[in-house]
Amino acid sequence: MWRELAPVGRHPDSGGYRRYAWSAADLECRAWFRAQAEARGLAYEADRNGNQWAWLGDPLAGDAVVTGSHLDSVPDGGAFDGPLGVVSSFAALDELHSRGAEFTRPLAITNFGDEEGARFGLACVGSRLAAGQLTVADAHRLRDADGIALPAAMESAGYDPEAIGPDPERLARIGAFVELHVEQGRALDLTGDPVGIASAIWPHGRWRFDFRGEANHAGTTRLADRRDPMLTYAETVLAARREAELTGALATFGKIAVEPNGVNAIPSLVRGWLDSRAADQATLDAVVTGIEAAAREYAERAGIDLGVVRESFTPVVEFEHALRDELAKILEGTGDTGRAVPVLGTGAGHDAGILSASVPTAMLFVRNPTGISHSPAEHAAEDDCTAGVRALADVLEGLACS
Repeated sequence: MWRELAPVGRHPDSGGYRRYAWSAADLECRAWFRAQAEARGLAYEADRNGNQWAWLGDPLAGDAVVTGSHLDSVPDGGAFDGPLGVVSSFAALDELHSRGAEFTRPLAITNFGDEEGARFGLACVGSRLAAGQLTVADAHRLRDADGIALPAAMESAGYDPEAIGPDPERLARIGAFVELHVEQGRALDLTGDPVGIASAIWPHGRWRFDFRGEANHAGTTRLADRRDPMLTYAETVLAARREAELTGALATFGKIAVEPNGVNAIPSLVRGWLDSRAADQATLDAVVTGIEAAAREYAERAGIDLGVVRESFTPVVEFEHALRDELAKILEGTGDTGRAVPVLGTGAGHDAGILSASVPTAMLFVRNPTGISHSPAEHAAEDDCTAGVRALADVLEGLACS
């Protein structure tokens, strides 16, 4: 499975993946998912929001155990973020069949659409729509960098954009959702454990900063006469790092758009996107407030107009304690080390976090020896991936089998 999926959407120059929602690479990934489902005799369906499902047992019976993740990527992302969870889900089902497991609850494997938000700027679109956390009107307003609207992109991929919307009936039939994911940090590497359990997802969001100045000739305009928004933006980037260090949070300007974007032109507009995360809401509020205050001070001093818009936000997600504790009990009972499975928090958002408001959710992490993610250098050792499959199989057996 890994060898089949690995080439899809991989850029020949960067070595990273560009599997953007509703693109050709994404459609190829979706075809791969359907083929895996049908090869195992699973009932395949795509829901009203384009999320894919592969069912063992009656989808309408209720109290289903669901696992899976996503197949799309960030720009030049790594091979493991998302796909490891989907591949491991199919592999865990294969493992359970080899054990002769008898299922007492329906089981589903899923691929949630547009989790990364790389194309339309909003993460977890598929799960947000299903959970009613993204309105149809707001979804229809999403545009990519080329001005293509989400409905047009879905329609060109063969899906009906008029059908999207909340899916409470489907979510009500889910008794538990468990998402396996490569760890996006080094906590497990530091403890020496191949697999861990998630405790919570930090609150996080994305803010757009629009710095508006005055376009002019770069070779003839005196420095004293310039209203250059790039300088104010640069000062704000440094302020973000400073505020993050002061508060113990995380803050990154990772995306920028410049107009008119000419080498010999002073910009008229610099638009930068801030990603910020923290262990608690008060700390997140403090770091973002500090960054915006610094940006406004710099902008006023330089004669720059500043607009700040919060484009997305996810509050802290505490995974359901009862399900989390059940996973720990299952894994400690099946492990051969005699050690408790580590429980750790994460600053990365996931579909499991979105769904947690509607269904009991939990997450498993697989060790990432370097901690690098959202990069072609992202990696997990084959032995650790295999340990993740076994752990997921143990969990699914404990939850869904007699």
